[in-house]
Amino acid sequence: MNTEFTEWLRGLTDDRLRALVAARPELITPVPAHLEGLVIRATSPSATGRALDRLNRFALAVVETLLVTTTEDGPGQAFKDLRDTVARSVSREDAARLDEPLRRAIDRLQMMALVYGPDSGLRLAPGVRDVSETPAGLGPPAAEVFRHHPSERLEELIRVVRPGRAGRGEAVPERLAALLAEEGAVERLLKDIAPQARAALEELAWGPPAGRLPNARREVSVATAQSPIEQLLARGLLAATGDESVVLPREVALVLRGGRVHRELHPGAPPLDGVARDQALADRTAAGQAFSFVRTVEELCEAWSVDPPGTLRAGGLSVRDWKKTAQLLDVPEWTAALVVEVVHAAGLIASSAPVDGEWLPTTAYDGWRVKATEDRWEALAAAWLTSDRVPGLVGERDDRDRLMNVLHPELRRPAAPEVRLRTLRVLASAGPGLAPSAESVRERLAFEQPRRRGTYRDQLVDYTLREAEQLGLTGLGAMSVFGRGLLPGAAQEAEAAKNVSTARARALAPATPAELLAPLLPEPVDHVVLQADLTAVAPGPLTSELGRWLSLAADIESKGGATVYRFDDGSIRRALDAGSSADELVAMLEKHSTTSVPQPLRYLVTDVARRHGRLRVGTASAYVRCDDPSVLDEVMADKRAVPLRLRRLAPTVVASRSSRALVVDSLRAIGYAPVAESSEGDVVVTRADARRTERPPTARPVLSSSSPDADLVAAAVRAIRAGDEAHLSRRHPVAAPDGQVPRSPSTGTIVALQDAIRQGQRVWIGYLDSQGHATSRILEPARMEGGYLTAYDETRAAIHRFALHRITGVADVN
Repeated sequence: MNTEFTEWLRGLTDDRLRALVAARPELITPVPAHLEGLVIRATSPSATGRALDRLNRFALAVVETLLVTTTEDGPGQAFKDLRDTVARSVSREDAARLDEPLRRAIDRLQMMALVYGPDSGLRLAPGVRDVSETPAGLGPPAAEVFRHHPSERLEELIRVVRPGRAGRGEAVPERLAALLAEEGAVERLLKDIAPQARAALEELAWGPPAGRLPNARREVSVATAQSPIEQLLARGLLAATGDESVVLPREVALVLRGGRVHRELHPGAPPLDGVARDQALADRTAAGQAFSFVRTVEELCEAWSVDPPGTLRAGGLSVRDWKKTAQLLDVPEWTAALVVEVVHAAGLIASSAPVDGEWLPTTAYDGWRVKATEDRWEALAAAWLTSDRVPGLVGERDDRDRLMNVLHPELRRPAAPEVRLRTLRVLASAGPGLAPSAESVRERLAFEQPRRRGTYRDQLVDYTLREAEQLGLTGLGAMSVFGRGLLPGAAQEAEAAKNVSTARARALAPATPAELLAPLLPEPVDHVVLQADLTAVAPGPLTSELGRWLSLAADIESKGGATVYRFDDGSIRRALDAGSSADELVAMLEKHSTTSVPQPLRYLVTDVARRHGRLRVGTASAYVRCDDPSVLDEVMADKRAVPLRLRRLAPTVVASRSSRALVVDSLRAIGYAPVAESSEGDVVVTRADARRTERPPTARPVLSSSSPDADLVAAAVRAIRAGDEAHLSRRHPVAAPDGQVPRSPSTGTIVALQDAIRQGQRVWIGYLDSQGHATSRILEPARMEGGYLTAYDETRAAIHRFALHRITGVADVN
């Protein structure tokens, strides 16, 4: 353990320790026993790597600069010298005002315990070098590169680098590295190589510093070098690290870079470029998207209540059901996948069984359905934001070349919630009305976390931008006001505002996302316009009750600003199957229509209701009964009923070997309107919400602000301080007294120990170990019971229990 770093950390104030564990919460999971335990955890490779992952590009560049310009055992680097080194990599304008951003970067690095020490000697914390293999794209130092070269080869390279130095010291890699680091040494070697060799070095100068070369360990000298690569090997400008691999030493690369550690460096984040939008228009557009998404979710759950798709054996939804769902919802297939995944993440649908089950709405859907539209949207958006599933991967193939379906188990990606949150934070930081381009967002995220950038992360960012627009968090590409309120942090601000006066709290506390969305949503209407062509036009979003009833009694013909519903035999029969009567249907239409019920619609309802239920289907496997024998005569004479294998049992009863459901469907296909009947003779009423499954328990990740709870941080720091104080005050073993061990009668020994316990005095005892050898002990007796003495043993620096019969005697401690 680095003692200097430990003492620096111990000398921090409690405020700075709290800032450290708030920025790196993994350091207190669990809380270490003392400061040394905190140091061990903070300098571990995993914890150090996670801390570096949190740095932006400029702060990481500062770390890389210190990696290059300092050594592990060196004195560190002064702030002024560090500024001069960093200034070589920035533009002239940024160099003129570099002090402030560099100071902020150093303060953050010290706050995260990645850099420590005063400004006169800034040093990297232990462990940082272990997780930084190629800082700034530079290769390892020459001392490391040539470490495994034979001494004869090192001696030859030393003579080439600095003629006349051979024999003035041992041929070790450190000596060669020191010669290469001398001013002008590498420049002199570069003058002696061919332009092709110089071009090869330039390709490696800015990284990656390694390359492949057949027979890299060949023996070559300046005199025998024939190719440009051999010229480099002969002069130590390139070194073999394997049979087919070479690397550019760090000292050579820095000379080729002109003393710059980075090719191009900007202290600040790249600006967000995009299209300026009217914020009010963006909010209204996003609200429209949010309303449409909620209505689509309700339509999906209602449809799956009646006709649920099956669960694949491998999990998920079949491609056929996915495409069928997209057609049902009248949305693109990727949108259908998003809707299904969000509904599942919100716990509104689940599989009724792991194998051969069906995807059904859960009991939680009934509670969600009766909420206000804005509250329903907030629940869906929060589920999407915290879900670790990526709907955008639907249709792609996994590592084993298997197609990933909707709800497929392989759609989980642990990084998805964090990428979504960071992407939305970038959009929120763009300011009101600005719709940043996707490339601009990716560049900003690459600056904020350069160690995590990659094709996979960029793909997640693109998915997030597309899905956020579909959900209504953004409108026309700009962050909506209610979408911004959904981000973690707004709730904490609102809670903090409660501590001030009521009037002040109303002014400071931001509204919830639902409260911000509510005024932007269209007012629901409770009426429709009935037309003579058996259609109904809804002039706006319907109330939940009317919308559910109309979806049951009619089919949606077209969507848009006004939704058109069409009534037909099937839809009216569906309402009658749900328990409504003809009079109730007409009454409902009269109640919610702005016009009188057209006569064709009255006739349709009356005609379907007159024929509805005249046939009764039960179980024989199934039977058909009807009070009118002539109707059964007609059925028996119909050739289309032959597959049902009907048999006349009585003038009013016909039996079938087919199932009741099949008989009902077949007779309806022929043109009749039977209803199902229970074994007691009652009509079986089928309702859309009759099929439900239980919501499975899910451990959804919770997105919070970047730091843990302040009270938890404060308690952890107090515990660490207390443990460290106890650790430092821990007693160390003392030497046993010289001379013969004490010996005294048993009675006198017991009396002396009792007196020592009463007076709190130390005593010197003789004690026989398990082998019968007498040893000297210095004790602080605590209690005596059951034939044993419990005492603190100063000679062992620990608490022990001593058998009284093994104590040879007691004496005072001089």
